[in-house]
Amino acid sequence: MTTSNRFSDIESPLLEHEDAESVKSDDTLHSFGHEHYSHRAPWLRAALLGANDGLVSTGSLILGVAAATKSPNIEHDATLISGIAGLVAGSMAMLCGEYISVSSQRDSELADIEAERREHAKGPRQRENELKELIRIYEKRGLSHELAVQVATELSKGDVVAVHARDELGIDVDDLANPVQAALASCISFAVGAGVPLISLIVSSVPYWRMIAVVISCTFFLAFFGAIGSYVGGAPLWKGAVRVLIGGWMAMTITFVVGTWAGGIVA
Repeated sequence: MTTSNRFSDIESPLLEHEDAESVKSDDTLHSFGHEHYSHRAPWLRAALLGANDGLVSTGSLILGVAAATKSPNIEHDATLISGIAGLVAGSMAMLCGEYISVSSQRDSELADIEAERREHAKGPRQRENELKELIRIYEKRGLSHELAVQVATELSKGDVVAVHARDELGIDVDDLANPVQAALASCISFAVGAGVPLISLIVSSVPYWRMIAVVISCTFFLAFFGAIGSYVGGAPLWKGAVRVLIGGWMAMTITFVVGTWAGGIVA
């Protein structure tokens, strides 16, 4: 049985009730099968990470400074100033760090694409070697030699550099890393997360309840951010919430203990 006959046998049940063109259209194809999670909005994952970082680091900083101070008035001023400083410093660090990191990733992707382009520009013999390399890739993925040759040859008639970038290097030339988007998402999300304990600190007027308000607000939003992260990744909501809660509580507890110890030494 030929390859074309095998495919026609597979498609025939679908075509009994639907027009062939509608089945092959992008919109129709997207309605079949199941939902995938691993490639969901990378910027959203970066934003969730930034929000968790801001929440945990600023909340821990406030609790650590509060534990180190004894006077309620000094505590409020010190925790507020340290919280604001932590928000600004952390946001700028996320902005710069994420931009540098993703820019390096983008530079590597562009360099790999350019190297692939240079290889194809060396002449027919090198292009033939690149075609053989593509054929071997498809054979390793389970295609027969004949079908791998057919697929590689057909795809190479178009943007051959894009084909090699995708299948050989795992790079989508139409979706390269975006350093500006990643940097802004991380910076803004960190500020949003850091704002949670700060707002709790500002709105609480009773000195001895301020830290309790910070802990409660941090606990709620840690669970919230963890649940969102699980939803984006297709995992059970409770699993992400519990995981993030445990990590956040550990960070805040350790910082509080160290702050108490440091305050006793300084005093």
